[in-house]
Amino acid sequence: MKRWLVGLLVLALLAMAPSWAQQSRMDLVKSRGKLICGVNAVLPGFGFLDQKTGKYTGFDVEFCRAVAAAIFGDPDKVDYVPLDARVRFQAVQNGEVDVAFRNTTVTANRDGALGVDFLPVTFYDGQGVMVRKGRANSLRELEGATFCTTQGTTNEKNISDYIRAKRWRNTKLLTFEDGAKVMAAFLQGRCDAFTADKSQLVGFRATAPNPEELVILKETISKEPLAGFVRENDSRWRDALTWIVYATIQAEEYGITSKNLDSFLKSDVPEIRRFLGLEGTLGQDLGLPKDFTVRVIRAVGNYGEIYDRFFGAKSPFYIPRTGTLNALQRFGGLMYSPPFR
Repeated sequence: MKRWLVGLLVLALLAMAPSWAQQSRMDLVKSRGKLICGVNAVLPGFGFLDQKTGKYTGFDVEFCRAVAAAIFGDPDKVDYVPLDARVRFQAVQNGEVDVAFRNTTVTANRDGALGVDFLPVTFYDGQGVMVRKGRANSLRELEGATFCTTQGTTNEKNISDYIRAKRWRNTKLLTFEDGAKVMAAFLQGRCDAFTADKSQLVGFRATAPNPEELVILKETISKEPLAGFVRENDSRWRDALTWIVYATIQAEEYGITSKNLDSFLKSDVPEIRRFLGLEGTLGQDLGLPKDFTVRVIRAVGNYGEIYDRFFGAKSPFYIPRTGTLNALQRFGGLMYSPPFR
């Protein structure tokens, strides 16, 4: 009887062994020597492929670069994979990409049912509506209108819920596979209103032939916290990327920028020295180089620098940060890093 029980135990342990031995994405990325990052290719401000240069640029793209800098010391060790909204989760699930930074809203259903784990929020947004000047001054004037939005997004679900809750009749919804196609349909007059995250509307309006003829209404109809995501149940990979994102926020909290970084490397303040990897084992504990935060700041700057590059006052996609949820916590926003200790 004892031998029989021992045999069953051995078989059970052998059956479980593959799950124990499952390789972390961290190991695969390191051995490959580059990061494969899923992004948007048609959203100005967040992720956009410049057809003239062949390079990707945008707020989300900078977080791909931050990860590559942290792991390899080189922000350019990234292969970008353009993903539309309908396939972004499958691309992470099936391992086509290591991580996706693609203007994606964190929701309970996505976190629980789609086989992904979310990273910290990098941008707090909300859904709005854009119309031609003179078409409407508020959302309530759009009963009976035709709305355009992107397939497979929270925007599609939110506007459908809004129309249903308001019991609007004869109100139509047209969906397209990406924001660029939505914008084209809107400009062609196929719909009366373009509904998306307000940051997206700002980006598309800025690139329109006559942006002064387009108006983003004041109403916000949803919460849209945007974050990167990885395949679920790989805590080693998720933890590393989580703290890479937090490093950009913590650097801004400390006042460390890409320009003054070298002066902070001479600091004798314990928490600064620990954060920059001058002492302690934080990087090692996360499977990262001890100076991973230094690499990130040197390559892409702190969170405020990233934000200003793409949404600051000198950007064509200007989105004021002061007084919004994207401000640091001490200025009334929600951007806040847990302690690096």
